[in-house]
Amino acid sequence: MGILPFVAELGLVDHHCHGVLRTDSTREEFESLLTEAAAPAPGTTLFDSAVGFAVRKWCAPLLDLPRHVSPEAYLERRNSLHITEVSRTFLTATGTLAYLVDGGFQPDRLLSFRELGDLGDGAEAHEIVRLETLAEEVRASGAGPRAFADAVRAQLDASSAVGAKSVAAYRIGLALEGSRPSDEDVARAVHGWSGERCASEVLTRFLVWEAIERRLPVQFHVGYGDSDASLHRCDPLLLTDFLRATESRGVPILLLHNYPFHRNAGYLAQVFTHVYCDLGLATHALGHQASRVFAEALEIVPFGKFLYSSDAFGLPELYYLGALLFRRALSDFLASGMKQNAFTESDAVRIAHLVASDNARRVYGL
Repeated sequence: MGILPFVAELGLVDHHCHGVLRTDSTREEFESLLTEAAAPAPGTTLFDSAVGFAVRKWCAPLLDLPRHVSPEAYLERRNSLHITEVSRTFLTATGTLAYLVDGGFQPDRLLSFRELGDLGDGAEAHEIVRLETLAEEVRASGAGPRAFADAVRAQLDASSAVGAKSVAAYRIGLALEGSRPSDEDVARAVHGWSGERCASEVLTRFLVWEAIERRLPVQFHVGYGDSDASLHRCDPLLLTDFLRATESRGVPILLLHNYPFHRNAGYLAQVFTHVYCDLGLATHALGHQASRVFAEALEIVPFGKFLYSSDAFGLPELYYLGALLFRRALSDFLASGMKQNAFTESDAVRIAHLVASDNARRVYGL
C-alpha cells in the first residue's frame, strides 16, 4: 500500500531531535549511532537490525544506490561525499518545517539548532533547553548552594528556548514527588551533590517546576534508551503524582519515545489535560514494524495529544527514516480506519495535520 496523497504532502514539525554530526564518521561510529546498543553480537554488525535494514532499503536511493545495497557499498558511497552534502540531502528529503532541538548532549560533536535549520532547506529551528545540563553548567560556574536556585532562574529567564527537557529517566527514574521544593531544599541538595552529573530527585523537581513557572512545555525522556537507563524506572506511570500536582498549571508535559510503554503514555495523555506523547526514535528503530506499534500508540490517545518527533541524533539518515516511517505508519493507520468506516477521509486529513504539525505548533506556540 502506498502513502495516502495527503499524508505524503504533509509538512512535519519535529518537536524533539538533536543535531547531526559535524564531521564524517567511521563505520564504527556510524553503526554505534544506528541503535542504542553498545556493540553487535559476535559475528554480526549493527546493520543486522530493523533500522540497519531500513537504511539499506530507504536511504540508499538518496545516495544514487540500489535498494538493499550492502553496508560496505553504502558506506563507501556515503564517505565519498562531504558530510554537509549528505546531511543536506537527507534533511531536505524529510519535508520538515520546523526542528525543536535538544542541544544539551555532546554539543561539540553536533551542529547547533541554527545550523541544523540552515541545512534543512531553511526550516525553522528552535532550542529546547536540557535542564540537567543547565544545572551542571550553573554548578560548574561556581554558584554555591545558596546562590544556585537564583542562578538557574536567571539562566532560564535569559533563554530563548521554546521548551525544556528532563533526562530524569536516566539519572533518577521518573518517580517524582509532586511538591515544589523550597530554596532551602535546593540548597541542601546542592550541598550534597557529588560527582559531575545532576542526579537528584529534589533538583529535578526544582528544575522542572522552574520551567513550568515560565510556561515552558516540559519534555521527559520515557522508556527506550541505552544501557545507562534502568528501564523499570522509565515507565511514565511513575510520573502520575507529579502530573496530578502540575495539571492545574496548564503547562504541557510531553512524554517522549515511550516504547515499550507507549500504551501507558497514551493513557496518561487521555486522562491528564496537559499531557501529550509521541513515539519518537522508536519509529525508525522499529523499521518495517513501525506501523504496528504506531497503531498501538494511537489506540486511546486523543488525536490532539499525539505529536511527531524523530529524536534523531548524529546521523542525518535517522531524520529521514523518522519522517518516512512516520508518514507510512500514519498512512497505514488512517487507511485502515477509512476502510473500516471508523472515520471519513476529511476526518483523516484533519487527524493527519494534527499529529504531523498542528499539535506541536499549538503546544510550543510556534
